[in-house]
Amino acid sequence: MLKSELLNLIASKQTQLSHADVVVAVNNMLELMSKELANGGRIEIRGFGSFSLHYRAPKIARNPKTEEKIAVQQRHSVHFKPALELRERVDDSSKQYPIL
Repeated sequence: MLKSELLNLIASKQTQLSHADVVVAVNNMLELMSKELANGGRIEIRGFGSFSLHYRAPKIARNPKTEEKIAVQQRHSVHFKPALELRERVDDSSKQYPIL
């Protein structure tokens, strides 16, 4: 689902809000979530999951084509851990619609 599809879906379900209000609300929510993670925080949405940062230590990697060694800097990556409720819903739906 694209962001535009999500905005349209929310706007169609919340008829008391204009599409512009929905866009502002979703953009503000995403901005606040981004700032919280950028500041090293953690975000937990009950029934959905949690976002946190994982530290990746510096390492020496290699280019598989040229075998050249490359130093990779330390970094943090965003990690998402789904809540039990979300995992169960996804698992139940995958039983109903098996992927071939």
